[in-house]
Amino acid sequence: MPSHRHLPRSWRASKAGVLRALAALALAIAVSAAGQPSSSPGVDPLHRPLDALLDMYVRDGLVYYNALKALPGPLEEYLQALAAVPPATINGWPRERQVAFWLNAYNALVLDTVVDHYPIRGRSPAYPAASIRQIPGAFDGRTHRVGGRTLTLDALETELLTLSGDARVVLALGRGAIGGGRLRSEAFAASRLDAQLEAVAREAVTRHEIVRLDAGAGLISLSPLFSWRDDAFIVSYAGRARPEFASRSPIERAALALIEPALLAAEREFIGRNGFRVAFHEFDWRLNDLSGGR
Repeated sequence: MPSHRHLPRSWRASKAGVLRALAALALAIAVSAAGQPSSSPGVDPLHRPLDALLDMYVRDGLVYYNALKALPGPLEEYLQALAAVPPATINGWPRERQVAFWLNAYNALVLDTVVDHYPIRGRSPAYPAASIRQIPGAFDGRTHRVGGRTLTLDALETELLTLSGDARVVLALGRGAIGGGRLRSEAFAASRLDAQLEAVAREAVTRHEIVRLDAGAGLISLSPLFSWRDDAFIVSYAGRARPEFASRSPIERAALALIEPALLAAEREFIGRNGFRVAFHEFDWRLNDLSGGR
């Protein structure tokens, strides 16, 4: 049987339940038959199982959670492998390899958190019924063993920001939500990390969930990701803003420096007039699900 890598990345949810089950079965056969599935360029052998899982189950940032739950073995084995890596080993790696490790770990742990509770049916009126936030302590209470350490997802994100000094990682984290970073269909690779993170940043600012420009209303509305991690964005981007934005707040300057390269000419003209106000819209906590659990 051909490797799952021969399945086109353009495969979409329209094939529905039967094809989702076949996709899950194909991945299991590919992994067991080939030992190590083929992977995206430059992916560390440690992360090839995750690369295979993302290629199989993620489409346009959304996840076939139902199919992933049906065959949890590869994800569980990958997480066990991450847990077994000693801290001293990780600390000896180049920075790019460390950042790729923690980015992949975070995204895999979010998948595991959702799958463990899928289908999510919470009752808190503060979030959508199927939201990952309906899982008690999903980010700040539930702990995970990874890299020889015990961490929550929030602590892992802090580790990433401290290590990388790069706000782009905030946009690279798939938080199990429509409003979070758009989950890629490939693992992060140390040899391509900067290019991958730059692609993440450029793509993020074109998404309605992250940035909304309304020239008619004189408004730029930003994801609360910018305010939640404002220190990181300010350090990474505020110094790159146009001089004419000097009177604006540091987080506004940072956001403008990040989004401007991805804007169309008319949009650049709009922000160049510097007559707009900046606001933060609500985060979309709906589950990033293609299986119908949203």
